[in-house]
Amino acid sequence: MGLDLSIMKKINDFIWPIIGLAAVIVSGYLLYRELAGISLAEIKSSFAEIPVHRFLLAGLATLVAYAALAWYDRIALLHLGVRHISWFFVSVCSFTTYALSHNIGASVFSGAVVRYRAYTAKGLSAAQVAVLVALCSFTFGLGTILLGGIVLVALPDTLTRLNGYLPSVLTDPATARILGAALLGFVALYVVGSLLRLKPLTIRTFKLQYPRPQIMVRQIIAAPLELLGAAGIIYFALPEAGNPGFLVVLAVFLASFSAALVSNAPGGLGVFELVFVVAMPDVARPSIIAALLVFRLFYFWVPFLISVVVVLLYERNRLASAIKGEPAEAAPAAPLAAPGLDPKAIDARVRKNRV
Repeated sequence: MGLDLSIMKKINDFIWPIIGLAAVIVSGYLLYRELAGISLAEIKSSFAEIPVHRFLLAGLATLVAYAALAWYDRIALLHLGVRHISWFFVSVCSFTTYALSHNIGASVFSGAVVRYRAYTAKGLSAAQVAVLVALCSFTFGLGTILLGGIVLVALPDTLTRLNGYLPSVLTDPATARILGAALLGFVALYVVGSLLRLKPLTIRTFKLQYPRPQIMVRQIIAAPLELLGAAGIIYFALPEAGNPGFLVVLAVFLASFSAALVSNAPGGLGVFELVFVVAMPDVARPSIIAALLVFRLFYFWVPFLISVVVVLLYERNRLASAIKGEPAEAAPAAPLAAPGLDPKAIDARVRKNRV
């Protein structure tokens, strides 16, 4: 059985990068067809026409997005009962983690590895880091579900923009509204379960453990902020002429970002752009490409360059500390439970990985 699992893991490690590469190639070809006839000069002109104050607003939206991601980590640490790690350290760790994983892809350079290196240096155990990573992922998913439900209920005809790319049953406004209500119902169940301290909800292998209300409230506030900030980058970079409004941009962003995640393409390259271009027929194509370049620049490329410098400096300092023989910090005992994870399963997985 152990051999079978090992073989399956190797197959998965081999298949998913191929799927990601295939997604980049296919989406790149389709994107090329969508943008046929647009010259580089038109894109440069659209980029240059973005006002300075809109660039500044896009930069502010980027800060909001990465601040929310840092809050994810802070919420997870509070859930674990860990309070000795400074906000500055948490923010730098979170920024570096997401900047790297956004660009390289979690399948190649997992955010869990970055967090493990950073937080174990502060005294956390491998099991605690596993819970932290799981809770951050769940918080992000919660934000996607919450905002997705809101836009599908408020704008049920949004998915009609993807007619021909999605099955007709999904682009039907009535179906979209029902799906949106179901998503909001899931969030409501999570909120009620936390407030009433309900027992964990188990559906086959999925186990949803409700956190303390104080943690849940923070999640509900923080979860949408990152997505709102990220979508805001594109919204501010788009021209006012033909701009369909922030709610529509947010809806298209959620669809594009979700497609990029499902594709497993590194950084969602090509997939994200394809969905966004197709779903925004009311905006000039060169202006959309210019806005997406601003998004890539602010949300992906600049943070990536900064994060590489941070990692190099951090590892250099750790090496210097190791040479001097300085001991690692110790963390207080903390509970091992997070929504969507069974603590016993975490401990077993950690012990297995150590062998």
